[in-house]
Amino acid sequence: MKTNETGKITDEAFKNQIFPYCGAPRKEVKIGPHFGTDIALIELPNGYEMALTSDPLSYIPSLGLEESAWLSVHLMANDMATTGVAPQYAQFVLNLPTGVSETDFQTYWQHVHRFCEQIGVAITGGHTGRFEGINSTIAGGGTMIAVAEKGKMLCSQWAQPGHDIIVTKQAALIATSILARSFPNTVKNECGVAVFQEASELFYQTTSLKEGLIASAFNEKEGPSVMAMHDVTEGGILGAIYEMAMASECGAEVVTDSLPIGHVVKTVCDLFDIDPAYSVGAGAMIMAVRPEKTAQLIQKLTKEGIPATCVGKFTTSEKGVQQSTQSGYSRIIPPATDPYWAAFFNALTQGLT
Repeated sequence: MKTNETGKITDEAFKNQIFPYCGAPRKEVKIGPHFGTDIALIELPNGYEMALTSDPLSYIPSLGLEESAWLSVHLMANDMATTGVAPQYAQFVLNLPTGVSETDFQTYWQHVHRFCEQIGVAITGGHTGRFEGINSTIAGGGTMIAVAEKGKMLCSQWAQPGHDIIVTKQAALIATSILARSFPNTVKNECGVAVFQEASELFYQTTSLKEGLIASAFNEKEGPSVMAMHDVTEGGILGAIYEMAMASECGAEVVTDSLPIGHVVKTVCDLFDIDPAYSVGAGAMIMAVRPEKTAQLIQKLTKEGIPATCVGKFTTSEKGVQQSTQSGYSRIIPPATDPYWAAFFNALTQGLT
């Protein structure tokens, strides 16, 4: 990890600096820390397993306290959704700026409570405080936990060559909606009021818990069909496919023209000069699916109100992770830092409203 770099750590930095130093080995840890892996999986007695996932918490007053609470709850829940099991317990560690008023904190926390309650999550503990020097949209971290019968949970490491790659919803949902909500006048003036409204409304599509549970129910009814899932975060759809391929020791071939990028997303991303395929896209899920079940699963997801698109296949690792366009093949190389961050802070620096 280089000084002044922002965003998620790279695969190389993870392998060199974190992975060799993960405390004591324990035999019950089935899935431990790994690049591109959303959860840890621990074997429990009596035929059960426990999944754990951790993520940063958000506190962004310019976006809104309710919206910040939504991100804090649902970005963690999205990670757990990749198991096909809903989260059950949560711990929150809130490191807040000194300027947060008691009223604002109470409002924020009531929304955290409400969003957890809606998805059946009990808040079981954590740590809360104000600290000098905190000046960030990230306000600590949280952990969610789920317990299920052994063999029921999926992991992003379990994609195999030949599996189809299905993407739910569309690219850059969260990047588009936050940019629109943070710089409403700019988006209205440059893209029109209709685009601004549609872009803003994408915000509450940034949960992928529903499709994770649909995939799990589909497996129970049809037999093993969705073999692995990975939620889309920093690096966008292409970054998530790259991470899933690395975690599963596969390659991948993506048909670029098939990527689901809607008109509103493209318009807002073009305004801020970012590529939606590589921009943070919470709310979309990547699924590795047995090809004979692809059409049936897409039909099921669509019927449940979740648009889904087959964008390619996982391949052998020797073929690498690549995308095909009309001009040929090229390697998928996720950017070191998600372009959304630079676009957001450049807009702030320029005084856009």
